[in-house]
Amino acid sequence: MAITFTVSLAKIIKEFSLEPLVMEKNPEEVLISSNEINRPGVELTGFFDFYDNGRILVCGNTEMAYLGEFPAEKRAKVLDDLMSRGAPALILCRSFEPFEEMTAAAKKYNMPMLVTPEATSHFISDLIAFLNVELAPRITRHGVLVEVYGEGILLLGDSGVGKSETAIELVKRGHRLIADDAVEIRKVSNKTLVGSAPANIRHFIELRGIGIINARRIFGMGSIKITEKIDLVISLENWDSEKVYDRMGMENEYTELLGNKLPMLTIPIKPGRNLAIIIEVAAMNNRQKKMGYNAAQELLHNLGMDAAPATPEVKEEWDSLN
Repeated sequence: MAITFTVSLAKIIKEFSLEPLVMEKNPEEVLISSNEINRPGVELTGFFDFYDNGRILVCGNTEMAYLGEFPAEKRAKVLDDLMSRGAPALILCRSFEPFEEMTAAAKKYNMPMLVTPEATSHFISDLIAFLNVELAPRITRHGVLVEVYGEGILLLGDSGVGKSETAIELVKRGHRLIADDAVEIRKVSNKTLVGSAPANIRHFIELRGIGIINARRIFGMGSIKITEKIDLVISLENWDSEKVYDRMGMENEYTELLGNKLPMLTIPIKPGRNLAIIIEVAAMNNRQKKMGYNAAQELLHNLGMDAAPATPEVKEEWDSLN
């Protein structure tokens, strides 16, 4: 069964600096579970067949101008019909003063009413983006998330394989830590996964033999980041001499998280390998691939081996060159 996440109205008020006009409920107890917004249009004409009372109501210049055309008695009936159906809150944009009938209906149906100076379209866009993150499906994975050259790199692997030590080396080289040990991954769209650290362990790293350190306090504010989009997954594993590792990079491997496909690399570990440098190169190479450039394809083209890349014959030819 799918888990439904919620966000409190109090958090929305704080995030967008909303000014309460009517607030007879505790905003901490008003929970929003829909990431969609209702800007009432046809509802003001009396059509409620598809009305969803789980959505926040947002009124802007068009709605207020339309309501302003009505005499007070009709406006009161229209607003009563709308607010009687319920909503987590009504937000007025552009610092509009509410109609007396609007305030009366909000108090009658105990509906929080707030106001913002923001333009309606901009506010709705920002609010939906905020709700998409707060209400996104999520999972927690054991791993490390770092930002390397603007790429979000999720490091996975068994305990003790060296994920945290690699993260420290990357931070020392000017990159940023998002999460260590536990990475909370949210699906904010069908193409985007965003990772962060649980609030209670944010900025902390465990180093075996040393203990717990606070990366922000040791390396400074520039060494950490709260959230980051995940662009690449790297699985670290101990070197297995019996296993054949990819030496060309012609074929892209993928892994699936929350239904989204992410490019994935498997990097073997053995003494003498500088993982931080390898991950830096992997991040830059991933950026190039996203822009349409593949170094392995260019090399094969230069060798006159364009057709059927990554076949066993091509791999055999590549191995013979090394």
